[in-house]
Amino acid sequence: MIGFLNVSNHALFWYYLASNLAYLMMLIVALKTSAAHQRRLESHRLGWIKQTPLAPPITIIAPAHNEESSIRVAVRNLLELEYPQLEVIVVNDGSEDRTLKEMHEEFRLRLVRAVYVPEAKSASVRGLYRSDVDTRLLIVDKEPGGSKADAVNAGLNAATSPYVCIVDADSILERDALVRIMVPILEDPQRVVAVGGIIRVLNGSEIAEGHLRRVRLPRKSIEVIQVVEYLRAFLIGREAWGQGNMLMIISGAFGVFRTDLVRAVGGYRPAAIGEDFDLVARLHRHLREKGADYHIQFIPDPMCWTEVPSDLKSLARQRARWQKGLLDVLWLNRDMLFKPRYGRIGCLALPYLWLFELFAPVIEIGGIATIVLAACLGVLSREFFLQFLLFGYAFATVISIGSVLQEEITYKRYNDWQDVARLVSYCFLEHFPYRQLHMVWRLQGLWQYLRGDNVWRPLTRKGLASASVR
Repeated sequence: MIGFLNVSNHALFWYYLASNLAYLMMLIVALKTSAAHQRRLESHRLGWIKQTPLAPPITIIAPAHNEESSIRVAVRNLLELEYPQLEVIVVNDGSEDRTLKEMHEEFRLRLVRAVYVPEAKSASVRGLYRSDVDTRLLIVDKEPGGSKADAVNAGLNAATSPYVCIVDADSILERDALVRIMVPILEDPQRVVAVGGIIRVLNGSEIAEGHLRRVRLPRKSIEVIQVVEYLRAFLIGREAWGQGNMLMIISGAFGVFRTDLVRAVGGYRPAAIGEDFDLVARLHRHLREKGADYHIQFIPDPMCWTEVPSDLKSLARQRARWQKGLLDVLWLNRDMLFKPRYGRIGCLALPYLWLFELFAPVIEIGGIATIVLAACLGVLSREFFLQFLLFGYAFATVISIGSVLQEEITYKRYNDWQDVARLVSYCFLEHFPYRQLHMVWRLQGLWQYLRGDNVWRPLTRKGLASASVR
């Protein structure tokens, strides 16, 4: 028993050390990439992109299900985005409330006869409506499909632009978000096939008429910790993976894709639990198998603001669903592992996700249990415990602080020094006790998936309409 405990404890130590060293390398890459991105932006005239007819048209697809309280504000915000050639498609995914009627009243919709070719699989479409207030707006009214992927596919079938931008109806895009996210595509339209934008936490900020007026930290601790999580995940993780052309997920809240490629892979997989991760994985597979020279990029500019769960029950459901989506996609693409045909995706990105994301809750919860058992039996070495705290907890905390400082040095969205101080202080709480609680939720997600429990559990959200200036 003592021998087993020693082996288990040391295995967890090396696991934490390897994970933190990987994140340290990603932090270094992200810092260099962010600096290069800032220099690149200085060489571009964003104002020119807003006005030139040479910018490729974009179709925004926004699925909406029972969004009556905020749909007017959300659609107006999309129509106000700064971009020269824009089409907005809102997919009413079988809403049972007044979502469609609200849009009828606000935008004076009329039924139109248009060619609709269902290339991507989705539930049947009831009708297409064009706005008399703004002809760029098209409403796709469809039967409920049971998933966001199904709704996006209906919008994809109606899209007429060479690029599609997938957004959430309850998120807020900054007005120049489309201009900024298109910079990599305008630089290299032949190679760049998709770009992911950064997602920021909206909770706590001042909002009026659906527009972000002032960025502030949330008041609830559970929300502040998620701010730290998002900064580390996007400003370090996704920026580094994107630099190496190994980005495996573009958030469903904000991403741009080449329309023809999304259609080539059949659109979104309706049965996918994590439809955003699933689509990017299938794009990598499709392009690698064709031997294409391509790049899937990430943009670190502050662009999209979204509401995160503000109670433990909703957060637990969200993280369990993310873990189920991770397992679902990794299992379906297990044949890509360590295959030279799939390059760095099969040899680096996917193995990392298996080891440090999918198996993380099993390894960490099991390892902590053996450390506690060793302490109870009096066989836990003091030197080992100190090393574990140093290379596990302290190392990870320093990396989280690095992501906060990177945000403050580069983007400076939190201008109040008290907000910055709070963010840094919460970096110490993120890895204990929040990390352990997070692992329990992810472990629940794995168990739910294995026993076939993939039911969508809605999250509690306040919505754009309920937000007001503080």
